[in-house]
Amino acid sequence: MGKRKPRPRRSFTPEFKAEIVELCRRGDRSVGQIAKDFDLTETAVRDWVKQAEVDAGERDGLTSSERGELAALRRENRRLREDAEVLKRATAFSAKETR
Repeated sequence: MGKRKPRPRRSFTPEFKAEIVELCRRGDRSVGQIAKDFDLTETAVRDWVKQAEVDAGERDGLTSSERGELAALRRENRRLREDAEVLKRATAFSAKETR
C-alpha cells in the first residue's frame, strides 16, 4: 500500500459555499453524499454549515464578519508590536552612540 498524496489546498467562493449549505439544509441528501458528489471533504462541508448557522444567529459563536475583524486586529497588533520593538532597538542604539 502506497501513501496517498495530500490533496492541494483549494479555495471556494462564498457563493459556492452558500449553495452547498443550501443543499445540506434541504435534506434531500446527507452531508456525506453532497460532499462526495462535489468532491469535497465532509469536514469542510460540515464546517460551512456550522458557520452559516452562526451567521444566521441559530448557533453561538463568532460570525464570519467578527472572525474577519478579529484576524485584522491580530495582524495590526502584531505589526504594532514589531514597530515598537524596532523603535526600542533604535532608541537603545542611539543612546549607546551618543555616549
